[in-house]
Amino acid sequence: MSGHSKWHSIRHKKAAKDAKRGKLFTKLIKELVVAARMGGGDEAMNTRLRSAVATAKGSNMPSDTIKKAIMRGTGELDGVDYEEVFYEGYGPGGIALLIMCLTDNRNRTAAEMRYVMSRNHGSLGSPGSVAWKFTSKGVLTFSKENTTEDQLMETLLEAGVEDITDEGEIFQVTCDPGDFEEVKKAADEAKLEADSAELTKLPGDWVKLEGEDATKAMKLVDALEDHDDVQNVYTNLDIPEEMLEE
Repeated sequence: MSGHSKWHSIRHKKAAKDAKRGKLFTKLIKELVVAARMGGGDEAMNTRLRSAVATAKGSNMPSDTIKKAIMRGTGELDGVDYEEVFYEGYGPGGIALLIMCLTDNRNRTAAEMRYVMSRNHGSLGSPGSVAWKFTSKGVLTFSKENTTEDQLMETLLEAGVEDITDEGEIFQVTCDPGDFEEVKKAADEAKLEADSAELTKLPGDWVKLEGEDATKAMKLVDALEDHDDVQNVYTNLDIPEEMLEE
């Protein structure tokens, strides 16, 4: 629908505000630690770590901080042992929420997720209640100021791109996770600079909200993302573009 902006593209417009919260580096360090622990410290052999390092560098994290986080993940340095936990639930207007956390205390995090949800018109669901609505994908975004849809199609289709969509100020390129590195490499070689490139989860359908329900839904997602243990909030929320300026 014209005038709407799906949450995945909204997240990138929120990035500057999120960075000012002072929690960005803490979340990035957790991801580096877990990625290295799960797949090893060699970026060439660990796609998740490679993506985490790229995100950290893009957020101006010092190289020494990145290196130490990876070393904590591989056990070369002492550090907190985080585990990856998913929570599922529903928010205002029936939106689905898949919340990925990295925590050193599963019981504490579960209680806090329940509290945040209940205080913001949401509710936790049982495992599997909404996860089926989401599919793992590789997603890259490109500013319309720097590229055209024709350039993206000519350069990236043969690399395994599934879809290129117009999301207002950006083009969103979607691919299978297994083709993510090939698509990113093709973009880099063609000097098409991506604003973002990540492995994420996208919903099969979107729930369009307006007015009070949309405001409540955004407040809930903000509250979840502001929690120290929350790394990603995947949702099928779709709201009017003008609400981003409020």
